Amino acid sequence: MAKPNNPIKIIAGADDFGTPLKDALISHLRSLNIETEDLGTSSYYSAGAEVGRRVSQSKSSSSSPEIRGIVVCGTGAGVSIFANKFPGVFATTCLTPSDAINARSINNSNVIAFSGKYTSSETAIEIVNTWLKTPFKAACPANDNKPWPEEIENFLDKSLIEMPEIGKREPVDTCAVCCLVKNRELNPIDLIPGGSMKIVRETPTSAFVRFKAGSVEPAHHHTFGHDLVVLEGKKSVWNLTKEERYDLTVGDYLFTPAGDVHRVKYHEDTEFFIKWDGHWDMFFDEDHETAKIEIDKEFGIAK
Repeated sequence: MAKPNNPIKIIAGADDFGTPLKDALISHLRSLNIETEDLGTSSYYSAGAEVGRRVSQSKSSSSSPEIRGIVVCGTGAGVSIFANKFPGVFATTCLTPSDAINARSINNSNVIAFSGKYTSSETAIEIVNTWLKTPFKAACPANDNKPWPEEIENFLDKSLIEMPEIGKREPVDTCAVCCLVKNRELNPIDLIPGGSMKIVRETPTSAFVRFKAGSVEPAHHHTFGHDLVVLEGKKSVWNLTKEERYDLTVGDYLFTPAGDVHRVKYHEDTEFFIKWDGHWDMFFDEDHETAKIEIDKEFGIAK
């Protein structure tokens, strides 16, 4: 086999199912005088991740030689999944030489994954030889072994820039609570200016509530106790029954027992998730003007 035109260093790792095949491939590569680093044997996810990490790190530097990876587990699937978690890594499981040609031509594969249980060492050596000598955008079985048309070549060139960006542009909202209200409109709370609410579940009842900065909830009480978690913003809650004050910000939790009289001031635009067991009710113990005077008095004393 002819060696690649540019110098290549291989980082190799495997789990217990893949170690014999990995060792055979390393022996073959070293017989070709291709520099190879053996990371040994670990779990399939650790092996895949470590090879992926090393190849990814090499992409952010002007390293020479080119760093590629070989990963081997029972099927070749697990190690490729974990190698691909690192930016700039294009790991592909190859079971035939045709797979290797397609992977290099279309995906510019820089990590190759093997099945230690189902691929013989002879076949694996043929596959890795093909993978090493096949350039990006080469004629391949996926295109009937014909050269790619110019528009496809342009697409493949562009893909090398676009593929690593996938997943970066839109943050994934993994919070199950926040997902409940996503793209839903909150309805104004007529009793309190500046507030809006969306019931998301009943029995027990839960809702998202938003208040604009500067809004005030006059002293009031409910026939139910309620739990809340602040999702954004900042608020102060005075439990007048217990003569306690709570300054809450993002991530803070508060439980107010049934019947406790409480007053609230919103210092910033604030959103919180609230849950209670019962039907919504609200009994005011003061008016808005009285609440504002008392709150100003409170912060005046603090100054």
